[in-house]
Amino acid sequence: MDNVGYRIYQNFKRPSKTLVEKFRSIPVANIDDCMNRTASLSSALEPVNDSILLGTAYTLTAAGGDNLLFYYAIDNAKPGDVIVVAGGGYTERALCGEIMAAYAKKRGIAGFVVDGAIRDKKQLSELDFPVYAVSSICNGPYKNGPGSVNIPVSIGNQVIFPGDIILGDDTGIVAIRPEDAEALYEKSLKVKEKEAEMMKSIEEKGTLDLSWLYRKLEEDHCQIIHAQK
Repeated sequence: MDNVGYRIYQNFKRPSKTLVEKFRSIPVANIDDCMNRTASLSSALEPVNDSILLGTAYTLTAAGGDNLLFYYAIDNAKPGDVIVVAGGGYTERALCGEIMAAYAKKRGIAGFVVDGAIRDKKQLSELDFPVYAVSSICNGPYKNGPGSVNIPVSIGNQVIFPGDIILGDDTGIVAIRPEDAEALYEKSLKVKEKEAEMMKSIEEKGTLDLSWLYRKLEEDHCQIIHAQK
């Protein structure tokens, strides 16, 4: 029987662990700079703790405040997967808490991105397991379904596909298509190195090359008034 809107896709292609791990030392902001500065998921998704998020997307959709398929994802995702929950931004009922996160960590899951609410915020803040969510509330979840597992999902103003590389730190979250990853890594590494040189110049010389600023002002024919009449 066809059951549109209530399907689980078990298999999808994941990028190699070697490719994923390349991004561990790259700040998310540097990657976003190399993606035309438009790749960040919504700022509404905030980290619950300081753990760095890195892994491959295992996606699901969830009706507002219902975590039936979230449990399925935790029990079936592979080590290194990040469970990405498109919960519609519903914030009046939590989709997960300490128990689910502890079980996911034990299974080697790499983290949660929850477009919705969590609970047990204090306990999650002390757990060495990355969790991003929109809010926290004590209302517990329902377990009725429906939903879908491992389909492209819309979350935080971006579309995320199963197998995308998910990277998050205290500045935000980006999703990287595996076919773009190698080139994007090389570009973002150069941005990281350039910023390190800029910081070195500030610390050692007290200077920063802003020649680009004055070229832009000149190109725009900006008037600089030295004295008021």
